Amino acid sequence: MIYQSIILILTLILASMNSSASFSKQNNSTVAYATSNSAAQNINVVTSVSPITNIIKNVGGNKIDLIGLVPEGVNSHTFELKPSDVIKVNNADLVVIDGLGLETNVEDIAEEARSKNTQLQVLKLGDNTITSDQWVFDFSFPAKEGDPNPHLWLNVAYAMKFANLTRDKLIEMDPQNAHYYTTNTDRYISLLKNLDKGIMQAVHTVPPENRKLITYHDSWAYFALRYNMTVIGAVQPSDFGEPTTQEVARIIDQIRSEKVPAIFASEVFPTGVVDQIAKEGNVTIVGTLSDDDLPGNPGNPEHSYVGMMLVNMENMLVPLGGNITALNGVDPKDTYLIS
Repeated sequence: MIYQSIILILTLILASMNSSASFSKQNNSTVAYATSNSAAQNINVVTSVSPITNIIKNVGGNKIDLIGLVPEGVNSHTFELKPSDVIKVNNADLVVIDGLGLETNVEDIAEEARSKNTQLQVLKLGDNTITSDQWVFDFSFPAKEGDPNPHLWLNVAYAMKFANLTRDKLIEMDPQNAHYYTTNTDRYISLLKNLDKGIMQAVHTVPPENRKLITYHDSWAYFALRYNMTVIGAVQPSDFGEPTTQEVARIIDQIRSEKVPAIFASEVFPTGVVDQIAKEGNVTIVGTLSDDDLPGNPGNPEHSYVGMMLVNMENMLVPLGGNITALNGVDPKDTYLIS
């Protein structure tokens, strides 16, 4: 960790030197993108996890150059920035993160870069979506650790707020393209409303006694609040390590007493513990729930935030005894205009 910190600091210094020319050019205007000379210049946006990256893309479209730092399938809580990532942050016009303690490494580098480039903007979506009285502390994110559960985007209503916050920031930085950002956001919000309504209807097909979630990583707290489900347990401790024998035994007892029909693992957190719990608890194991890994390959219609949620609903609700017929008309492909 010491070696990585030294490398990051040295890289940040070098990147700052390399970007000094562009910084002085930006200083010629209070808002760089409000001038006619910069009409063809896209805003350089750097963000973190794939769902947030995709939400931002649907707002910014081809008026922004977008880079997501956290590779898909990588644990966003323990992700370590590479020196090349520091350069990307340092050269950005806008850094957009979830916040709420999820990407502290990205936030720290962005704030350091801002001290040398006051034009750099940082938008923390989660912090601007809910207030501290709406924070959720739970199995993987206990109150004693200080940071709440950060997985707001699994609640589609909060994803809509993410889109609106992104629109407002892009218009602030690039007012001449305000109509484009507004149109994109309206189109995308329409899709998200259909997704939100479809999820609510699909959840209602699950027998009430089965609307319970036991997951490996506790990502679904805000989803459960929105869609009338209950998270009754999570396998992974707050230190993101493996659970103790006592913790495993407690979860198995809970599964038996609650008569939970399925337990949900994650491809990002491969572990044999879930298999053990499922076997001893005599429940179905579903290993394909995702909170930040988009399905399919880049360029495929389903490789999107909406596509991720549709796949999640199939993998979650069907094993719990429901169906996803209400989601059949929801198109996962991106909605932004090509101008």
